[in-house]
Amino acid sequence: MFVRIVKMSFHEDKVDAFLDNFHEVKQHIRNYPGNRFLELYRDKDNPSVFFTYSYWENESDLENYRKSELFNEVWAFTKQLFNDKPQAWSVDKLVMLE
Repeated sequence: MFVRIVKMSFHEDKVDAFLDNFHEVKQHIRNYPGNRFLELYRDKDNPSVFFTYSYWENESDLENYRKSELFNEVWAFTKQLFNDKPQAWSVDKLVMLE
């Protein structure tokens, strides 16, 4: 399992459109085969910057999602709202303390 972190920056007047769409599709993304966890974070200093944080079983599950109709629809809508190029990282979780 690995973690995928995506940073997205939106035009200020497009934030509500992003949030509305995210709330419509979040369960579909979360229930996509191989996805084990999904959260959305908002930057404390810049309310137009968001991060998704998701757990994937393996890289092929993420790649299958990225090639899916669901991703294509979500991304086609979302990328119109950006005010900067998104950034993404795939990382391995080394330690978790509870």
